[in-house]
Parts: sequence; structure tokens; C-alpha cells
Amino acid sequence: MTVHDLVASSDRKSVYVCYTGGTIGMQKSRRGYIPEPGFLDEQMNAISVLQGRRMPRWVIHEFEPILDSSNMTPSDWIKVGEDIFTHYDDYDGFIVLHGTDTMSYTASALSFMLRGLRKPVVFTGSQIPLVEVRNDARENLITSLLLAAESRIPEVILYVGDTLLRGNRSTKVSAERFHAFESPNYPPLGHAGVDLQIYRDRLLHLPSEPLQLDRVGGARVADIRLYPGITPDLVRQFLAPPIDGAVMHTYGLGNAPDDPDFLAALREASDRGVVVVNCTQCLEGSVDMEGYATGSGLLDAGVLSGYDMTPEAALTKLYWLLSLRLPRTEVVRLMQTNVRGELTEPA
Repeated sequence: MTVHDLVASSDRKSVYVCYTGGTIGMQKSRRGYIPEPGFLDEQMNAISVLQGRRMPRWVIHEFEPILDSSNMTPSDWIKVGEDIFTHYDDYDGFIVLHGTDTMSYTASALSFMLRGLRKPVVFTGSQIPLVEVRNDARENLITSLLLAAESRIPEVILYVGDTLLRGNRSTKVSAERFHAFESPNYPPLGHAGVDLQIYRDRLLHLPSEPLQLDRVGGARVADIRLYPGITPDLVRQFLAPPIDGAVMHTYGLGNAPDDPDFLAALREASDRGVVVVNCTQCLEGSVDMEGYATGSGLLDAGVLSGYDMTPEAALTKLYWLLSLRLPRTEVVRLMQTNVRGELTEPA
């Protein structure tokens, strides 16, 4: 852990940086880009603007081991959550440096796990490492530090490529563009141009309760993507014990085959207590299982609407709720209730 405070100032905000890994701090090797312990801290020290009076003071905590985000698991979500929870009272805001591939999953998970959050938790990363001459990492870092020092953002957010998004509304849409993330069903929370604009009417309200950390674990959740020709037997295998819940990616407004055996497989799982959530494969739009007969059959089989949640938010929310060991009726209710700005409830 390294503390950077080259110019003492009592009015400067302080930011805690959780460095989990990802492209932003990698360096080139014969096998491609790899995480290198201590390398990101060295690179950030070399950027003079990060040490200036107009920037917040910052502390970087490098996780051990640092990870490519493809290797992130729910146990790593817990480590990030515990790190923020432990240092919560000591800093004005937090940054999570994370690989972009699974950033939306971790950001979504943390939005549910950190109950009563009153300070900004900013997820950022890059498509090109900071060490390269031409990169997107430098601007993402600078702006994220400024956002983390903004006390009136009481939620988990994601900043990459000039746009500020709600963490649990984000999804990665490009492996090549700097503007790699979008929020298909909720407008951006801000933009960085000549001015740094934050649209405060779109932010969550300050919670009244103190911060609590819900540690996820123990739940077994499946992810099922429908495709033409998927068989009922395969669905049964996906939903077989010991599965507790599943996110099912359906067509259009939330449609699926109306084959009786397919629907029976879902009903069998629901009757055993498995919570199945319907999310559309479309990037934009909301599930409406009453729009077509092929959707209403899912309702009759006990499938829940995921409304306009991203698949990342639906999966992590389901994982979180099942980890709390709530009664199934409460999991069903909360899964279809907006708790962190992750879904738009029907009028």
C-alpha cells in the first residue's frame, strides 16, 4: 500500500484505490499482456498530475494476486467489498481498478452487497495499458479520482471512455472501442467533456441506514441462453439439483418455446424451489411475458420477469438474494423490486 500526499492540504479529499488487476496495470511479455505486481504503482507515480494540488490524495492497495478479470469469482467480489467496508470511514471515496471483461459483474455485485452506501465507489479500467504511449488508461484514472472525491454520488458507478454509468446498469459492448460500455435501459449519470457533468437527478438518493456488507456465498446459480433447437432435457440438466437459481436469456419481450415438455422442465424446477429469472437477449428493452403466448407460458411455469435488468445485474442480484438465505417468497418479491436502481418497475 502506497500513500501519495506530496502537498499537504487539509481540504483535499482522500481516495482509496483497490487495484484488483486488469489491463490498466499490465505490461507486455512474450505471451501478451500480463499483470505485474508493483508495476501500476510505479506508472502512476510517474504521472505528475496525479500528485498535484487539484487532485485528491490517494492510497493504492494492490490485491494479491492481481488478476486478469476473466479469473474473477464471487469470492473476489467479497474481497473487494471487505476492503471497501474496512476502510469506509477513512476515505471520501473509492476506486476499483478492474479488468473490463467482467467489470459489469463485479460492479453490479458490489451495488447489492454494499447496503447503505453514501460514498462513491468508482469502477474503471482500460482497453490499453497505462504503460503504452497511446492509451485510454490515463484519462480514465484522472477522471475516476475526481469522481471518487465527489461526495454527492452515493452509489457504485462505472467510468470508462468519457461516460459515467450506474454500475448495475452497465454492460460491455465493445472489445475494441475506448467507449466500451453502455447502459441500454437507463441514461448515463454523467459525461466528461470540456466540463465534467454529473446529472444529479439520475443518481440514487442518500440512504438513511449505515453501511452494511452482505457477503455472498453458497448459492448455486446457472446462466441459460436459449437458442433455436434447445431441448427440454438440456434445460432439465441446467436446472438439476443442487442449482438454486438461474437467469434464462430469452427472445424479444421474454419469449421462449411453448413446447409442453420445455415448460414442464421449468415448472419442475420452480416446484423444487429453483428461482428462474427471465432476461431478454436484446440489448435494449424490457421483458413482458404477457405480450405473447410464448411468454405467458413461462409465467404459468413459475418463471419471474427480470424486466429491463442487464444479465449481469440479474445474475449478481439473484446470487446476492439467494446468499442471504431468505424465504423463497421474499427472494421472488425482491428479485422483481427495484432495490439499487437496477430495474424499471412497470407502471
